[in-house]
Amino acid sequence: MDVIKAGWFSEVNDLWPGVALSLEIEEVLHSERSQFQDILVVKTKSHGKALMLDGVIQCTEKDEMSYHEMISYLSLCNHPKPEHILIVGGGDGGTVREVLKHPDVKTVTLVEIDDRVIEVCKQYLPDLSLNLDNPKVNISIGDGFKYLRDHLGEFDVIITDSSDPVGPAENLFKQSYYELLKAALKQGGIVASQAGTVWMNMDQVCSTLQHCKNVFPVAAYAVTSVPTYPTGQIGFVLGSLDEETNLAEPIRIFSDEELDRMSMSYYNDKIHRAAFILPRFVEKAFARCL
Repeated sequence: MDVIKAGWFSEVNDLWPGVALSLEIEEVLHSERSQFQDILVVKTKSHGKALMLDGVIQCTEKDEMSYHEMISYLSLCNHPKPEHILIVGGGDGGTVREVLKHPDVKTVTLVEIDDRVIEVCKQYLPDLSLNLDNPKVNISIGDGFKYLRDHLGEFDVIITDSSDPVGPAENLFKQSYYELLKAALKQGGIVASQAGTVWMNMDQVCSTLQHCKNVFPVAAYAVTSVPTYPTGQIGFVLGSLDEETNLAEPIRIFSDEELDRMSMSYYNDKIHRAAFILPRFVEKAFARCL
């Protein structure tokens, strides 16, 4: 791929013009063009193995836990009993791995449009994909929109672990998608979606949050630190059907001993609360656009 030059992978994308993150590569482990996208797995010098889709870093072994733990537990810890979980996207398996750590979870359904992502990650990223064969997990290969239309009122929490709003993931950032999410939830259900970074994509973040607010009585934006993502930060839009929900205050708090048993590296109740504290420029931007 032309993004690898002189032993370095560089993420260059119009979504963040003028900015590129580079990782030194020791070995290209896998490269292919699937029906939907370019899939690349490399071994990096500093961040272990890394997955790229269409030239964009999806995860590295060194820092993926901050993304996968936060997109999972910001929603799970705000639901009184999250038993039945739907994950749209996330074929690498990292979000499935984290969701299954929650003691209340009984079933996890993963809907992934590109089966090759799943198979490649099972082969090259087993630490992420290790629970994709868990008996609690049902994998459906296909379009998330269609799946939601066919499964109304079934889920306590729906997590959209998508790539950025281009290609097959573009429609996951529109209001019509949030309307489908609402219809697929049980009473009091909660959603969490990858929603971009305010440092480079404020307009997109505002529009995604607005779509969620138009559909859910409670909506908020939270952030986490992921050094290998553009600007080192990524955000999530969350929505709840329960108008009494305070998304910034978890109702399920795990002790340090419980978090250790769950092999949690990033998430706890303190960082949950902190994720919703936003810089003044973000608060002002939201006040203008929402």
